[in-house]
Amino acid sequence: MIKEIGHFLLHLRLHYQLFILSGGFLLGGLMADQMNTAQFWLQFLNVHVLLFGGATAFNSYWDKDEGPIGGLKNPPKMTDWMRVASLVMMFVGWAWSLVFGFVYFAIYGVSILLFWLYSTPLARWKSHPYLSLLAIAVSTGLNSVLLGAIAAGGSVNTPVIISAFGASMILLSLYPVSQIYQMEQDKRRGDRTFAVEYGVDGVKFFFVISYLFGMIFFSAGLLQIYPYPAVIFFILGLISGVILLRLLLKLKGMESEYSSVMKMKFLASLSFVIFLMILNAIRYEWIGETVLKNYF
Repeated sequence: MIKEIGHFLLHLRLHYQLFILSGGFLLGGLMADQMNTAQFWLQFLNVHVLLFGGATAFNSYWDKDEGPIGGLKNPPKMTDWMRVASLVMMFVGWAWSLVFGFVYFAIYGVSILLFWLYSTPLARWKSHPYLSLLAIAVSTGLNSVLLGAIAAGGSVNTPVIISAFGASMILLSLYPVSQIYQMEQDKRRGDRTFAVEYGVDGVKFFFVISYLFGMIFFSAGLLQIYPYPAVIFFILGLISGVILLRLLLKLKGMESEYSSVMKMKFLASLSFVIFLMILNAIRYEWIGETVLKNYF
């Protein structure tokens, strides 16, 4: 049983949640224009451990992958109790979210619903190229930003929504990239993922369009409340996009490219997370008065 618990914890893929998927929540905190620090970080754990971790384990149970998946090169087999445990995690987090009001509770609940629709055989949105994009964009991208803004003590306003949409597009630009090395597994399962449907060239084209529009919307929303960082982000983001595209153009859709894809996603997402951490630290004086704060 102890070994199975260890396998379940691996399937939460917490390093993936914290270093790749946390950018949206941090952006929400930045856009809130105020910060309840303790509340924000407690909900950070709620969203990334209970919600995202639970959803990832739930998806792994139904995928039953035997080859590498995002953030886990050799996924161990899952048993029935793990499916129940993953659902319990998400619903415990949902109950906790009620403390922050109906809007927060509703957004959290929508994410749970989308994660369920994405993975369960009863709907299996993951096997549809467009529904899968919708599920990931809203549950992991848009809603993450909105939850971060509310958790910090702010509200959902126009700049927050614009930036949230941009963050969703940036996140989505890299989502089909993870499917490239899984195409053979997905075909065997009968999943019509975006990569299976449009191939490696389609994934590359989608990255360019989604990333570029994401950068525009992200920066436009941030520009309304935090001008200098918005300009810096846009410039650095374009440079990063060119680098990512050059790496992406080398991919051919083989399982052996798993490490290359993970390094690309990890470095891109971690840079995004670090940038937002620094801006939050400066804006809310988590690191005190600095030259950077005076500059921004």
